[in-house]
Amino acid sequence: MNPVNFDLLKGLFNSADSDNSSRQLLKEILVLVLARATRADTNIENDELETVQSILANVLGETISVADIKLAATSEMFERRSLDRSLTKATRKLSDEDRILILQCLAQVFRADNHIRELELDYFDRVANALKATPSEIAGLRAGPI
Repeated sequence: MNPVNFDLLKGLFNSADSDNSSRQLLKEILVLVLARATRADTNIENDELETVQSILANVLGETISVADIKLAATSEMFERRSLDRSLTKATRKLSDEDRILILQCLAQVFRADNHIRELELDYFDRVANALKATPSEIAGLRAGPI
């Protein structure tokens, strides 16, 4: 498997009219958000890495190595540009379902080691705000039949 190189995310800043695949964008955002979540509390746990790998396999149908997840967690792309700004820009091209999926997966990663820390909550809140998620969306509530 080729490592995720975040070309679509980078492209969001280079061209506003880019006609990129929403599936590829979801993949890049999901890998990035979940990989960075593993170090949100500065303590990268194997349980979290394995959970990210499992989620990515289930959601994307692709196997991404732990090494690639660790690489994405430390991606230099976000040392020059804030994660919040990148997610806010990407949000315009993600469906509501994709935004909620990202948050649900993120919550799974934080629960992986059976201990949620303050820094993880802060990271979740930053991602939710950047994705412009409403409280009802975060709770998984939608209008319509249940």
